[in-house]
Amino acid sequence: MAITSANQLELLQTAEAVAREKMIDPGLVVEAMEESLARAAKSRYGSEMDIHVSIDRKTGKATFTRVRTVVEDEELENYQAEMTVDQAKQYMENPQVGDVYSEEVPPVELGRIAAQSAKQVILQKVREAERDKQYNEFKDRVGTIVNGLVKREEYGNVIVDVGAGEAVLRRNEKIGREAYRPGDRVRAFVKDVRREQRGPQIFLSRTAPEFMSELFKMEVPEIYEGIIQIKAVARDPGSRAKIAVVSYDGSIDPVGACVGMRGSRVQAVVNELQGEKIDIIPWNEDTPTFLVNALQPAEVSKVVLDEEAGKIEVVVPEEQLSLAIGRRGQNVRLASQLTALDIDIMTEEEESKRRQAEFEERTKLFVNTLDLDEFFAQLLVSEGFTNLEEVAYVDLDELLVIDGVDEGTAEELQARARDFLEAQNRAALENARSMGVEESLIEFDGLTPQMVEALANDGVKTLEDFATCADWELAGGWTTVDGQRVKDDGVLEQFDVSLEEAQTMIMTARIMLGWVDPAELEADEDEVEEAEE
Repeated sequence: MAITSANQLELLQTAEAVAREKMIDPGLVVEAMEESLARAAKSRYGSEMDIHVSIDRKTGKATFTRVRTVVEDEELENYQAEMTVDQAKQYMENPQVGDVYSEEVPPVELGRIAAQSAKQVILQKVREAERDKQYNEFKDRVGTIVNGLVKREEYGNVIVDVGAGEAVLRRNEKIGREAYRPGDRVRAFVKDVRREQRGPQIFLSRTAPEFMSELFKMEVPEIYEGIIQIKAVARDPGSRAKIAVVSYDGSIDPVGACVGMRGSRVQAVVNELQGEKIDIIPWNEDTPTFLVNALQPAEVSKVVLDEEAGKIEVVVPEEQLSLAIGRRGQNVRLASQLTALDIDIMTEEEESKRRQAEFEERTKLFVNTLDLDEFFAQLLVSEGFTNLEEVAYVDLDELLVIDGVDEGTAEELQARARDFLEAQNRAALENARSMGVEESLIEFDGLTPQMVEALANDGVKTLEDFATCADWELAGGWTTVDGQRVKDDGVLEQFDVSLEEAQTMIMTARIMLGWVDPAELEADEDEVEEAEE
């Protein structure tokens, strides 16, 4: 095939036809043709030549151009595509390194092999354009709901036609034992869109909590308009779910609005989710109050919150225990997901036993360390004293409020507590030094002798060792693994060291060692504050 006046317009007609069929820009098809013709020309004139092809968008005329670049003498490698400054003088005036000289060459005639190669290039370019179009269309639809038709099922994964391409509804993203046949309509949440070698991959989900949120947004106008906000969603797909909502208009009940007249709104969502039971819960800023709501329909007697540990204890009457936990722990598990807290549920009787055990343990501590009789030790515990430090360093007036304690008795109690603590400190320091702990760590501000001993037992014996620690390694923390919160024990956690305190101590050690410049640290903090403002 020769590119002559007889078929110049045919090139443009072909490009337009392909573009219409594939719904892509005709210019992309023309560019693909230009590249394919350039490749064919290189096979004719030589692969080392730099041949460019330009097709006129109006007439379809293809112009073949040989391009040569001016380079330094010592950099000349490809004689067909490059030339020196001296060589360029016969073609150009005052040539400079980097200049480009172009000259038109005769069009090539495409043989069968060259024509086939050109066709492959064009098809490849068209496929890439299709993929880019599909990716660009769906990358902005992540987080929305799409409707599609089931095309086929492969190994439990459903292939869905979503209009501009195919999407995958994986087996683990289907609700329960959902089964689909070709031609069935399916509604799903666009969870992710990835650009891969074989083209953009669109992943759908019907089990994602966001799917339920989007369904409620479609059914409840107040949510769509922003009057009601969904604060949290927890799902056991196909079985049960909890959704927390809050209203920013005092005249609108968020729960009632989501339920709808005679349950019409929530029922529409339930039907889409294969009968999944949905508890609609009023959200509250106060975490214990929110948790009490989240554990509905169970009644709660008392809530004890440990914000630092992200843990909460719930006390319920004996007859409410099974209801609070739910079948196979479903109710408490969903409430935990909804509040992002670890929840321990116990009965009133279990809590009473635990409190009694704590009372006896503290009583025994004071009996053994302060040489007190059991009755006097119980008085201390009843007044809220939990450890020796509180007794040793509390204001004397707080001891004098205890029945039968005068000033002399109070001073004697504090003296015994301080003597015991000092003996403990001496023993801890001796043990730490015997394990090779350096004085720089022993004298570090903020570390007690018991802390130094605990660090030594964990292999931290120098200030450098301490400075390389992470805050959670000292204070402990929580990690989410496979949707479950897992406890990370901290070396100094037993001494009630918070994450903030651990961060401060570690940064102080790094400054002392010269690893961190305080001026740079202050500058970074200023930038963060400005960004927050």
